[in-house]
Amino acid sequence: MKLVKFFFFISLFFYSVFSYALSADDFFDQSMGDFQEELELAKEEGKKGILLFFELDECPFCHRMKTTILNQPDVIDYFRKHFLIFPVDIEGDVEITDFQGNVTTQKDFAFKQHRVRATPVFAFFDLSGKRIVRYTGATSSKEEFLWLGEYVVSGAYKKTRFSRYKRERRKSAR
Repeated sequence: MKLVKFFFFISLFFYSVFSYALSADDFFDQSMGDFQEELELAKEEGKKGILLFFELDECPFCHRMKTTILNQPDVIDYFRKHFLIFPVDIEGDVEITDFQGNVTTQKDFAFKQHRVRATPVFAFFDLSGKRIVRYTGATSSKEEFLWLGEYVVSGAYKKTRFSRYKRERRKSAR
């Protein structure tokens, strides 16, 4: 009987540990809709900057990123440590305040200010609101997405293109 109880509790433990799944919602911070204010918060929290995820509801590549990469615990931990992260719907009519304090809609912010034509787009902004890195499309793997984050955090973007940085990382990983 003790053995049955033991296996029951062990099974319950493993079920609770391995059945907990994170969603991409855990990747994003709650936005106030004011990116100028978000910059101040990022500074206060000691972040490297802000990451915006420009997306479209019907975008299969956005969906793939959300269900295979942005929901991974190590990805969430790394990016949340270094950035405030917000989604932007490129067709959204929701009013936001941009980094310069201007009121606009999400779609105008995406299309007119940042020329987003395809999704997903990952746009990294420094603490002054200047875009420092833009990556269009889904990454091929979780590893590549983490490298993109490291590329920004380390400041490698100041010296080299991401394609070269990625190639060097692949060589060193062998």
